[in-house]
Amino acid sequence: MSSANRIDHQPAFLLSATPWRETSLLVELFSRDYGRVALVARSARKRQSELRGVLVPFVPVCVSWYGKEELKTLHRAEWLGGWPQPQNRALFSGLYANELVAKLTAREDPHPAIYAELAEVMRRIATEDNHAAALRHFEWALLQHNGLAPDLQQDGHGRPFVAEQRYYVQPEHPVWPQQTDGMEGMAVSGAALQALAERRLSDPAHLQEILRLNRLLLDFRLPEGIKSRQVLQQLQQFR
Repeated sequence: MSSANRIDHQPAFLLSATPWRETSLLVELFSRDYGRVALVARSARKRQSELRGVLVPFVPVCVSWYGKEELKTLHRAEWLGGWPQPQNRALFSGLYANELVAKLTAREDPHPAIYAELAEVMRRIATEDNHAAALRHFEWALLQHNGLAPDLQQDGHGRPFVAEQRYYVQPEHPVWPQQTDGMEGMAVSGAALQALAERRLSDPAHLQEILRLNRLLLDFRLPEGIKSRQVLQQLQQFR
């Protein structure tokens, strides 16, 4: 086997796994240096398989694979540990983060910065009761990765954002001060935009503003919706 067709010891997260044939799995991983990768995990569903109990979502694994086609073969996987599996409502946050990665990254498109963001949001989802800020920053990182996030260094006039000012945000447009005539969009405070840019989201009001902002931009990119978000919203209706 050519070494050029084999990747060893690659940090990754499991995005999805579906049964394939009698004993195998089709898995999709998001790896640090190779982006999203589709693999066959042969015999992974057998009771004696070394892969059972290792191919789990939300925690980092170290994987090796081979193959030159789009669908490659998983050779080995080891659990790296680091934090426990998320429970209860946090589980949906983990599913939501995985779904965003699956929908907003291309196959075999390396982006180590997104991997680092995914690792951080998964850690916080699993270990913190309130991980809303982590999710908002993760959404924003994916929006930036896709060129869907407006510049937060300056407004449409080239001026720095002012905390006391309110601004209009529209997909695929610069951010304009609210008093600009004829502009449409969602109003967001300069203070919330500054907090997002500086990764210091903690104020509940700012978190709500950025939640609405990110949803506006994500829904523009994903008009079919986000399944895990819809499931969580349906569950909340019965609480």
